[in-house]
Formats: sequence, C-alpha cells, structure tokens
Amino acid sequence: MKSGKDKMKIRHIEIANFRKLQSVRVDLADETTLLVGANNSGKSSAMLALRRFLVSNKGAFRLLDFTLCHFPTIDAIGEAWEAAPAGSPPPLVDPWLEMVPTLDLWLSAENGELHYVKDLIPSFTWTSGLVGMRFRLEPKDIIALYNEFRAERQRVHSLEAEAAKDDDKTALTLWPKSLTDFLTRKLGTHFDVRWYRLDPAKLVLPHPVTREAMLQPLVPSAVPMQANPLTGLVRVHEINAQRGFGELDGAEGEDSTSEGRSGRRLSEQLRAYYKRHLDPEQSPGPSDLGALRAMDAARLAFDVRLADSFKPAFQEVEALGYPGANDPTIHVATRLSAADGINHESAVLFELDSVGGAPGAPPLRLPETSNGLGYQNLISMIFRLMSFRDAWLRKSKAALAQDGVAVEPIHLVMIEEPEAHLHAQVQQVFVRHAYHVLTNDPLLNEFPGLSSQLVVSSHSSHITHELPYSSLRYFRRLPAGMHGKHVPVSTVCNLGAVFGDDTSTKRFVSRYLRSQHADVFFADALILVEGAAERILLPHFIKDRFLQLHQAYVTLLEVGGSHAHRLRPLLDALGIPCLVITDIDALGGKKAVPVARKAAQVTGNPTLRSWLKSIGKTRDIDVLLDLPADDKTIIGDDLYAIRMAYQTPLAASVPAGSPNAEALPGTFEDALVWTNLAHFEGTRGKGLAGAVAREIAKAADTEALGAGLFKAIEVGDKAEFALGVLYAPDFDNIVPPSYIEEGLAWLQTRIIKKKHEMLLVSVPAEEHGHE
Repeated sequence: MKSGKDKMKIRHIEIANFRKLQSVRVDLADETTLLVGANNSGKSSAMLALRRFLVSNKGAFRLLDFTLCHFPTIDAIGEAWEAAPAGSPPPLVDPWLEMVPTLDLWLSAENGELHYVKDLIPSFTWTSGLVGMRFRLEPKDIIALYNEFRAERQRVHSLEAEAAKDDDKTALTLWPKSLTDFLTRKLGTHFDVRWYRLDPAKLVLPHPVTREAMLQPLVPSAVPMQANPLTGLVRVHEINAQRGFGELDGAEGEDSTSEGRSGRRLSEQLRAYYKRHLDPEQSPGPSDLGALRAMDAARLAFDVRLADSFKPAFQEVEALGYPGANDPTIHVATRLSAADGINHESAVLFELDSVGGAPGAPPLRLPETSNGLGYQNLISMIFRLMSFRDAWLRKSKAALAQDGVAVEPIHLVMIEEPEAHLHAQVQQVFVRHAYHVLTNDPLLNEFPGLSSQLVVSSHSSHITHELPYSSLRYFRRLPAGMHGKHVPVSTVCNLGAVFGDDTSTKRFVSRYLRSQHADVFFADALILVEGAAERILLPHFIKDRFLQLHQAYVTLLEVGGSHAHRLRPLLDALGIPCLVITDIDALGGKKAVPVARKAAQVTGNPTLRSWLKSIGKTRDIDVLLDLPADDKTIIGDDLYAIRMAYQTPLAASVPAGSPNAEALPGTFEDALVWTNLAHFEGTRGKGLAGAVAREIAKAADTEALGAGLFKAIEVGDKAEFALGVLYAPDFDNIVPPSYIEEGLAWLQTRIIKKKHEMLLVSVPAEEHGHE
C-alpha cells in the first residue's frame, strides 16, 4: 500500500490579492491541516478563497475580494480610460494581472499517475514530483470593459450637465462614480477565472522575514488552459460555518430541501443521501425487487381506497351533466415514492430513555429540532462527511449503474469552524474522528492511490489540542505600514517547520503545548512564568491593576526558567508581545545561593543565559542587577517583542523602623515578601507562610532576612504559600514585586499600541468585509 508521502497529495496553496491575503502560502498536511490564529487574522479569507476558486467561481467573486491596496490603482486606471481621447489605442490587460485575486495549487504526482496530470506536465523531461496550476480572476475582454465603462461615465456626465441646469441644486450621486464603483456591479460580467500551467522549477520558498509568498510570474506568451485542471483530478467538498440548525421558521418551511444549501438539517441530508445512494427506484438491482413489489401493492390498494372514497363526490358532479358522453372521465391515482416517507420534519427522531413507564408503552421520541444544537451539529457534520466520501467514491446508484466511472485521486474537504454549538469534549471527539470518517471505506484499501485531505479553520483551543503540532498553520495579522504594506494584511506560518531539524525542542514544545495551553495560537499576548505561585497570583494582579491587559486575550504559561528559552522559535513565529517572568537563580560555584553583589555569582537560569548571550552580555549576577530596562527587551518588529522580568534590588527596612537598606530577592516568593513585609510579619500558621513570619521576626538586618528567606523558601510549598496569600482578608492590599509591576506595565503598553494600530488601520477593511 502507498504511504501518505507516496500518494498524490496537494502540497501547497498560494493565495495572492484576495482580501487580507495579499501573498501567502499554506502548506497542506497529508491528512488534516488546521488553520489557527487570532480573530480577524485571515483564516476565513483563506477558506473563502478556496471556496471561490475551487468549489464554485461562476459569478462568485465580488470587487471586495480584491486586496484594498489595489483600489486606488484601479481608480487611476479608470481615470486614465475616461480621459483618453476617442481613437486612442486599446488598453492592455497587463496592469490588472498584478492586482487580481490568484490561487496557485501545487500537488505531487508519481510516475504511475501521469495520466491524471497530463495537462499540467511542465516539460518532456519531467517524470515525477510537483505540478502546479494557477487560478486567476482576470478580465474576459479588456476592450469590452473599457468601452462599457467609458459609455457609463459619459452617461453620468450628461446627466450631471442636465441636472446643473435645474433650479434644484441637491447633490446627485450617480453610478458609476469610478471604476471601482463600476465593478461593484459589473465584476461578474467582465471578469472570469482562467487556468494556467505552472513551472515547478520556479517554485520558491516564502520570504524568510515577511513570510510573503513569492508567486512565480507567468511568461508573456502563457496561454490559458481550455478546461478546469481540477476536473478528474481533485474532488472538493465543504462544510461552511453557517449550518442552519434550530427551529423551522416561516421562510424555510418543511419543503425547503434544496441540495445547494450548505446548512441542512439531518433529515434533509438523510433524504438527499437516500435518493442518491439507497432509493430502490433509482437504477434498481435484484435486492430492490422486494421493496418495489411492496410499493406497487401499497399503491394499488391505495388507488382502490381513493376510488371508493371519491365515488360519491364524482356522482354528485355527474348529476350536473359532467362528464358527458364525449368528455373524459375522472380518475384519481397515487404516485408513491420511498423518499416521500422521510420528507417531513419528524423523519429523524431521537428516542429518550424513560423510567417507570407502563409495560408495552411506546418509546418516547422527539423530532431533531427538539434536540440540542450541539448534538444536531455533531451528527450532521459526521453524516455530511460520510456523504462526501460516498459521493467522491461514486457510491450512488446512478454511478454504480454506469461502467468505467472515474474517481478523482484526491478528495479535498474543507470545514469551517466545526466548534459551533459543541462543548469542549465533543469538539475534541469530532476532530479526532473526522479524517477517519472520510477514509473509512474498503475501496480506499483496495485502491491505495486514492487519498483524502481535510482542511479545518477554527478558533477553538480544544480542537487545536487534538491535532499534531505539525498540522497547524498560524495566521498572523499585520497592521498597515509593516513590511511596506499600505493596508492590513495577513501572513501564514507553517508551525511544523518552525524548529527545523531541532527534533528535541520540537518534541518538547509540541508535547508541552498539548498538555498545557493550545490557546496560545489565538492570543494577543503571552506571559511565561516560572512556577505555580506566579501562575496563581498573577491573574489577580492583572485584574486589579492593569485593566487594558485584563481585557485583552492574554495567555499565561507556566513553563519554568529551564525551558522558557526553548519556546523562542515559536514566539518568533507567533509574533505577539511576550513577557517572560523568571527567577535570577544565583549560583556560587555550582550551588544555589542567596543573591549578593560582588560575590562572583552567575545566573543558573538557562533562559537568562541564552538571552544574555544574544545581547552580548556576560551571565554575571552583577550585570543582571544593574541592567538598564531597554536591555531587558528584544524587539522583533512593530508588534513583536520579548521582555525579560526577573528580581531586581529594592529598599527595605529590617527590623521595622530602621534605615532602608538594599534587599536582593532571588525568587518570586521572597520578592513578594520583601515588597509586603508588614503583611507577612503578621502572618500566623504553619507551612511556608509561618516560616516567613518567623524569619522576619528574628532578622537583625536585610542580609540576615535574605538568608533566612532563602532557606525557608527552598524547602517550602510555594503553591500552598500562594494560595494562602490569595485567600488573605487583606489581599487587595498586597502589592506585586516591582519587577513584575514593571513587566506588566510594559506588556500593557504593547497591547494598547497593538490594539490602537489594529483598530486604526482595520476599520476600512472590516467595513469592506475583509476578514
């Protein structure tokens, strides 16, 4: 049997000039590809582009599918056309080709599969590997577009001249005001999708910094293909986000059984599936004869019953002289169809468990509209996947009755936001089994060259949690001005390639995120903390002191100082602000010691060591204690930066009332104690909190208290300590350590800046429907 890598598969999809996707590449996994990212990052645009180009492109495109940065250029073309004198040379199509929505699809084919891709083979020397096709929306006839636009603008000028003669000076807005205004109505008339063969030798990787896809230019002599290259090669099905569940309304009614509607109830899907695959009246076989005889017998019996029932009415009509001798007589006949038996709202019933019913009582059943939306959604999606699979494999009776029906070697299924109405566990169950449902057919074992690929877009961390890290494609939103872009755009990162050949780091990160937080892929910012105490208390510090940060989508990860640096490649890929809260971890020789100046101490924290090396600093504790704030930040780009936060010197009075002296905390716990000495001095009880109070009571100075706190915290239960602080009656008076306060203030500033830039530049995009 062929392995996944040997089967014909779609490998890459490159999208250009489509909404926010000015130039991106999405690499498809062998089985399931998951599109993730924050809100308004371009996931829906990617799914829509696939739908527009691959599912149905006849009249589907709108002007607003163009990336907004091209609108001024289009209007400039219109102004030039309008100003051109009569008899000017006809316009060229070339200026449009850099602006029109485009989709390049690359798939792999082996030597024995050449008959599927014969029209895409780039040269006589090609034997196997990648082949590519381009779908491009372009003018059908540039001269016809030019002439009609000029005629419409002349009509507008004539009407405006007539209006200027009237006494009524009310301003008129006449269509079209510009070429973009003209195309809002006429795009479908003048533009169509054409297909081109691509050269695999010219396929290049995206830009390493901007991640911009580098679509290959077509040669000037490129001629469109005569037919859609997907025909006979790729079968495409989709489940979009609007699935139409809930109660029937007056506009829909029970007869609303359109095959084209994407959101159909399970009863409608069952009816369509029955007609296509099971109906004994469609291409009947030997197994259908019994059902056909039963239906004929029922029809004859019903005809007799109808004739008897209508006989008195017909006799009454005859008493009025009709029908006469030369008139046709009236007969009533039935036409029974097996599919009619499930053509009603209660065709699908859910049986309920009941206790204490009378013996022999009928079971309790409810129609599907009375069942929960989540349950409806789950069953409906699974059933649709089964229907897609059977339609692809030509399992319908009509197809089975034909000889030599060809099955496309690739089946591409797209699902948009499957999490709608589903609680967390059901989301995980669905995505875990979706691909299995698509491939659960003996024919796929018999014909191993057939393959299925699933593309899912989601906002759900629960769905993300269930899929391997290598299948994730991260969409990042960029404001106008970044990388020379004039409007908000999106980039796409293949997270499976982030760590390159570093398999140990990739294994750690993928396992860690699956066991902890997959919502990092939907966050606006990220905070990495050292241990349980920070994880418990930090959300409350944020809530009480940093309102803007509290209102943002911030993910908190407890990762520890020994592993936080492993996440650096992932942070670079996500491109979101990140605050790393860690411990200074002073070492004297190879032993952990209390922090002290001029004691030849170094940091034992791998994250701090890695970061100090990157900025050209030594790992001496003295360097860390006096490091300027600017050196604690690594700037990636306008939106992305990493800020280190670790314990810094502070002033304290020990014992109370004595002059302030410098204190040097080394952990979050002792920094919290130093900042809130009055609170912890009065603490009573066992455990770490009690030990801290006793150390404060007996300390003669800051150095003695520092040594005592170091010993107590080293053996104490930090999580229990944090919970004790959290439940203290005067918790609202607890002040976070200064290094945490400074770090959170920095992160809030970055969030406000990012939010301001996104809102400032994204309003036009949202108004124009760019997702």
